[in-house]
Amino acid sequence: MKIQIVTLFPEMVEGFFKNSIMRRAVQSGCVEYEIIDFRRFATDRHQSCDDVPYGGGAGMVIKTDPLCKALSSIKAESKRVVYASPSGKRFTQHYAENLSKEAELVFICGHYEGIDQRVIDLYVDDEISIGDYVISSGEVSTLVIVDAVYRLLDGVISSDSLSEESFHDNLLEYPQYTRPETYCSKGVPDVLLSGHHAKIGQWRLQKRLEKTLSHRPDLLETASLDANSRKILNALKEHSAKGTVDDGRN
Repeated sequence: MKIQIVTLFPEMVEGFFKNSIMRRAVQSGCVEYEIIDFRRFATDRHQSCDDVPYGGGAGMVIKTDPLCKALSSIKAESKRVVYASPSGKRFTQHYAENLSKEAELVFICGHYEGIDQRVIDLYVDDEISIGDYVISSGEVSTLVIVDAVYRLLDGVISSDSLSEESFHDNLLEYPQYTRPETYCSKGVPDVLLSGHHAKIGQWRLQKRLEKTLSHRPDLLETASLDANSRKILNALKEHSAKGTVDDGRN
């Protein structure tokens, strides 16, 4: 996948592609990236890219001309263009999976009070909100989307790891433990030390259902649960009502 990010602050984005899993994805050829500083397309001597909003109001708005010229320079009109915005559609794992099928993605990083609506009308295919809150940096929200998308590409992360993560099958992930076996008087659940894979699988399923029921019960409304999962869920609801939950210890 080729990822192009159009931004006023390229230094905020560059480091993301040079570290951790993304760095390996770039080195292996799974991801190609380009960062476009649209300030270079401003024509006035101050290279200004924002102006006061028509109709009045606080703040500044990203201007059409330098941003549209930057998008035109990479032929964005023929690609899928994403703009992270609090006014967009809610971002989900399913949305990330849909975007991961694209060969190329262009991301516009907004700032201040956002970008001129005409840029959205001319270029943007997906206006996406990462949550019901407002942040000051379009670079940060853009990288959240990029991070959720690129890790789904073939060759970046093993399919086994992806299949056990939160939101797979509309369930949250089970708790994870590693060495040491005891820390601050807290031990690892006995079932995870048993070597009994069937029991471990059952415990992990229970914990996924338990956490989803506690933190995101809305996900269970659309989760595809088999008979075993429904039995566990019903037991969890009953135990919760009584104030008892199996923690996997003997």
